Formats: sequence, C-alpha cells, structure tokens
Amino acid sequence: MTDRSSAEAVVRAYYAAVDADDVETLIGLFAADATYERPGYEPFVGHEALRAFYTGDRVIASGKHTLDAVVVDATGEQVAVHGRFEGTLKDGSAASVGFADFWVLDETGRALTRRTFFDSPAV
Repeated sequence: MTDRSSAEAVVRAYYAAVDADDVETLIGLFAADATYERPGYEPFVGHEALRAFYTGDRVIASGKHTLDAVVVDATGEQVAVHGRFEGTLKDGSAASVGFADFWVLDETGRALTRRTFFDSPAV
C-alpha cells in the first residue's frame, strides 16, 4: 500500500518526466510487468514495450500536460487524473486534447496499470 501523497507524487512525476522527454525516469515509475492501455494501440506490457512507444511509436513530438484534478483513493493504490495536453505532433501539427488517466499502483508505488481516455480522437 502506498500513502495518498506518495501516490499523487508518483503520478505527477510521470507527467513531468514525459513532458521533459525523460524516458528512463518515466519508465522507472512503472512496475516491470506494467500494462498501459491507450486508444489506437494494442496494450503496452512491460518496460521494453513502454520504451518502444515513448522513443518511437508515440505521435507526439513535444508538449505539456496540465493537470486539472488528481484524485487518490483512500488506499493510495488508485489514482484518477483529468487534464489537458497541448503540444506538437511529429508531423508538425498542433495538438490540443483533454484526457483522463486511471492508474493502479503496486505496494512500492510503481504503476501496475495505466489507462488513458481522450475527449476526441487525436493523439
């Protein structure tokens, strides 16, 4: 079990790392056998699948996540995030999309699962 403030800190650290294009830090926030589900892709399972996505398959070139709400359950194991992403895609076009992420953390505070939803088909 993770405490609520630590769980929130882990999730916030993920968005800071992804916005900084710090792939190794963000992968370290996931358990070795973690699963990430994202619209338009087969689930990513494990560190190597996550690394392949963030270093190659991801259509986003750069940008910033703004978190409007971060809600942690009483156990510190589940975290829900609502926010907005603004950035640039690899094809040079602008991206602006709302998102919701649902995280489940293990007892060490690493992500076991992450599931993303977007407010429109985009990224």
